[in-house]
Amino acid sequence: MDIILVPGFWLDASSWSEVTPPLSAAGHRVHPLTLPGLEAHDALRTGIGLQTHIDAVVSVMDTMSDPVVLVGHSGGGAIIHGAADARPDRVARAVYVDSGPLGEGGVINDELPADGDEIPLPPWEAFDDEDLVDLDDFLRAEFRRRAVPQPRGVACDPQRLSDERRYDVPATVIACEFPSAQLQEWVAQGHPYVAELGRMKDVEYVDLPTGHWPQFTRPEELGAVILAAVSGARPAAST
Repeated sequence: MDIILVPGFWLDASSWSEVTPPLSAAGHRVHPLTLPGLEAHDALRTGIGLQTHIDAVVSVMDTMSDPVVLVGHSGGGAIIHGAADARPDRVARAVYVDSGPLGEGGVINDELPADGDEIPLPPWEAFDDEDLVDLDDFLRAEFRRRAVPQPRGVACDPQRLSDERRYDVPATVIACEFPSAQLQEWVAQGHPYVAELGRMKDVEYVDLPTGHWPQFTRPEELGAVILAAVSGARPAAST
């Protein structure tokens, strides 16, 4: 099966490098993406918005003959949800890594400090403690070394959706910062933060307790959980 991996903010395709081995070993075709504006520090980021990134994912999907699995980390969750809305009949499963689907009119994060058309990786002090669990000094230095400024428009543009068949796409939510029980409680309470998730008809939740960047802090376990989601199995919760 074709698996498209969409990174979160400040990251390119290489951020998935330690996650992909079990997927490839199982015979899947893995496609980690570098999205427009994230190619290099000096890449053009003017005019790049959320729809630009959604369109980039859809264009890759359109080169494939069979339905695909979309995996989105962090802000990539909004992007794969937009792609599922654009091609609901082409997505076998959407996997949200410490993220979730962003509903109509929502923005990923318009509070991040921008510098013109781009958002540099903020200092670590700007993140919550839950974000940084297991991200030790070495991993922080490696992350900062490889980080590319995020196009501001991707963070601030409103999501535009049009096809309610997106709710029929099976989904897996990999919960890292917050336990899945908390997410499900919010869904049951109708919390606006998870309103779009609450409308989805087939959702499985998997716990992978760590910080916001499991592709760095627990890459092997993340690969195994994605593989289980792709195969249709329901993985046991991690402890």
